[in-house]
Amino acid sequence: MLSRLPRVSFGTQVLVGLVLGVVLGLVARSMGATGDNPNWLSETLSIIGSSFVTLLRAIVPPLVFLAIVSSIANLREVTGAARLAWNTLLWFAITALVSVGIGMVVGWVVDPARGAGVTAADAAAPGSTGSWLDFLTGLIPANVLGLSARGGDEGAVSLSFNVLQILVVAIAVGIAVLKVGKEAEPFLTFTRSALTVVQKVLWWVILLAPLATVGLLGNAVVSYGWNTIGSLGRFTVAVYVGLALVLAVLYPVLLGVHGLSVKQFFTGAWPAIQLAFVSRSSIGTLPVTQAVTERNLGVPRAYSSFAVPLGATTKMDGCAAIYPAIAAIFVAQFFGVSLGVTDYLLIAFVSVIGSAATAGVTGATVMLTLTLSTLGLPLEGVGLLLAVDPILDMGRTATNVAGQALVPTIVAKRQGILDEDAYNASRRGEPWRETGADEAREVVPATA
Repeated sequence: MLSRLPRVSFGTQVLVGLVLGVVLGLVARSMGATGDNPNWLSETLSIIGSSFVTLLRAIVPPLVFLAIVSSIANLREVTGAARLAWNTLLWFAITALVSVGIGMVVGWVVDPARGAGVTAADAAAPGSTGSWLDFLTGLIPANVLGLSARGGDEGAVSLSFNVLQILVVAIAVGIAVLKVGKEAEPFLTFTRSALTVVQKVLWWVILLAPLATVGLLGNAVVSYGWNTIGSLGRFTVAVYVGLALVLAVLYPVLLGVHGLSVKQFFTGAWPAIQLAFVSRSSIGTLPVTQAVTERNLGVPRAYSSFAVPLGATTKMDGCAAIYPAIAAIFVAQFFGVSLGVTDYLLIAFVSVIGSAATAGVTGATVMLTLTLSTLGLPLEGVGLLLAVDPILDMGRTATNVAGQALVPTIVAKRQGILDEDAYNASRRGEPWRETGADEAREVVPATA
C-alpha cells in the first residue's frame, strides 16, 4: 500500500522544511521567545537543529581521514595523476583569486558599514582566532586522530578535532600507502570498506536534513529576527550579492569558456548545493557532492574521489574569499582605518593561500580573524558580525560546495577525461547513473 503512494523528493522535503522553519520561528517569536529568553517551541527548534549539526560533526573525523587516504590511493589508477593534482590546485587558486576580487569590488561599491545598527559596545574578540603562526603550527598533528581535550565544569571533558591535522595525517598515510605498494593492499581494502560504512551512516544523518531545516531556520528566526538582520542589512546584502555574482556570473563564465552547459551543471550539482545551504557544512555534504560530481557531471570516480574531498577541506570561495574580503572592509570602515593597495593585495593573498584554515565544517570566523590579524585590524570587529553569521553561512557554504563540484568538472574537461554524455544527460527521472546505496537514490531529488 505504502509503496503505491507518490514519493516526495528530497528537494521538496527540504523546501517544505525551509517554509515550516520560518513559520514556526515567527510563531515562537510571536509567543515572546527571543535568543536570550526561549520558550518551549524555540527550545525544541534549537535542539532539533543543533542535534543535526552535532551528528555531522561527529562523523567528520573518520570521514575526512578515510576519504583522503582512499582518494590518494585511487590516483594511481589515473593516467597523469600528478598533472591532475596540480591542475586541481591551480584552479582552486584561480577561482579563489577571482572570487576575492569580486568580494572587494562589492565591498567598495556597497559600503557595508554605512548605516550599520551596531556600536562599539557590540565589538568583541572571538573565542577562537587565526594567525599565520597558529595556522602553520596547527598543521603539526598533536596526535594521530587530530583530537584535543579540554576540561570543563564539574570535571567534564570535551573533545574537539582539528580537520587540518586530520588532513595532514591522512595525506601522509595515503602517500605511504602508494610507496609501500602491494603490502599495503590489506590496509587499503580495510580503509575503503570502512569508508563505505561511514558514508552509509552519514546518509542516515543526511536523511534528517528536512527535519533539521525546520529547526535550524526556525531557531535562526527566533535568535536573530528581522531587526538583527536589518541592523547589518547593507553588510548582509553585500555578502549575498558577492556570493550571487560568483554563482551566477563567475561559474557560468568558466563553464561557457570550456564549452559546458550552465544549466546542466547547476541541475546536476543542485542536490549538493541545496544540502550545503541547509547543513552549513562542506564536509557533511561531501558524499552528496562527490556523488553528483561523478554521476551527474561525468567526472571519473578515480579523480573525483581525490578532488572533491580535497576541495571540501580547502576550496572555500564563499567562506574564504567573498566573506573575509567584505568583512575586512566593513571592520576597517567601522573603526575608521583606511585600507591601501597593499592591504587589498594581502586580502587576496590570505584568501588564496589560507583558505584551508576554514577546514570545511561550519563558520568562517577563523578565516576572518586570520585576515584581520594579517591586516592589523582589531579582532574585536568579529563580534560586530556574529549576529548574522549563521544566516550568511548558509549562502557561503552553498557557494563553497558549488565550487567544489565546478573545479573537478573543469579540470576533467580540460584533461579530456570528462564523460560528456553523462554531463549532458537529461536530469529527468533518477539522476543517478549507477546503481548504489538505496539511501543515495532516496536522498537526491529526481529533478533539480
